[in-house]
Amino acid sequence: MMWAVALALALAPAPVPAYTVVGDSIPEPLAGAVGDPARGREIVTSRQTGLCLLCHSGPFPEERFQGDLAPSLAGVGARLSEGRIRLRIVDPGSLDPDTIMPSYYRTDGLDRVAAAWRGKPILSAGQIEDVVAFLATLKD
Repeated sequence: MMWAVALALALAPAPVPAYTVVGDSIPEPLAGAVGDPARGREIVTSRQTGLCLLCHSGPFPEERFQGDLAPSLAGVGARLSEGRIRLRIVDPGSLDPDTIMPSYYRTDGLDRVAAAWRGKPILSAGQIEDVVAFLATLKD
């Protein structure tokens, strides 16, 4: 019986730390995390983790088959503040309800999520901050 309780606790989604939206941004880093641009680049270009290049293109000449469904990531750091980038990753639907981009961090109010992933963010707070740190470096 104890193992069943332990297994249920291990499989239960961890609560996602709260964040505050101000205007069209989340000005403060999630959970106080500090992002690493190198790890963020790995997440953005990963075909298993971030999957960003399924829809976006960008300055990644080594990556084949970049997407064209969403804006290029080239120059995003010049166009948007870190807070604005953060909100677009955490909850893009709050800015455009018709967007096809998934919420990488928000877990409530979603209705087309497979049971295995309900209540779980796609990326952790630390991973979100890594991606924000990397995208903020893309100034050209």
